[in-house]
Amino acid sequence: MTVPRARRVEVPQSLRKTEEFTDPHYASAYAIAVDDAHSRTPEQWARAAIEEAPAALRFFLRFGWTKVLGLRMGPKSGSAEHVLGWRITDSTPNTLTMDGHSGLFSAYNVVLTEDSTLVWATAQHFKGRGAGLLWGLARPVHQIAVPYLLRRSCKARQRAAGRAAG
Repeated sequence: MTVPRARRVEVPQSLRKTEEFTDPHYASAYAIAVDDAHSRTPEQWARAAIEEAPAALRFFLRFGWTKVLGLRMGPKSGSAEHVLGWRITDSTPNTLTMDGHSGLFSAYNVVLTEDSTLVWATAQHFKGRGAGLLWGLARPVHQIAVPYLLRRSCKARQRAAGRAAG
């Protein structure tokens, strides 16, 4: 079975009402069809997407978050309160909210599970001069990385399910 590509979608209405997605300078959402999005918790999906990415990609992402965007991140691994450094600020059966902050940005990532869809939404709030320019440099990487990571985590889930069944 082929895993579909993640596609850019509107930020879900349920998220637009949250503080994180109220008047952001940048917001995006990517969705991918999954047979049963509730087979994992949103936190498990987030960990699969970024903590189980290849080591070089994890390094590249953390470098960008901390050295380029200046986000203050938590531990890379082994923390129940962080996902590859992103602080978990809220967790429900259907959503996981993570944040990172710097002098220039407040950044939020939300993983949302719906019946047969997994959504990764991002909001950026600029706090300082130059934030828009800096995000303009990072945005293309974000727009490639998120759909790639979503699809990769779905492929890994599918392979694991195939091994368990076979």
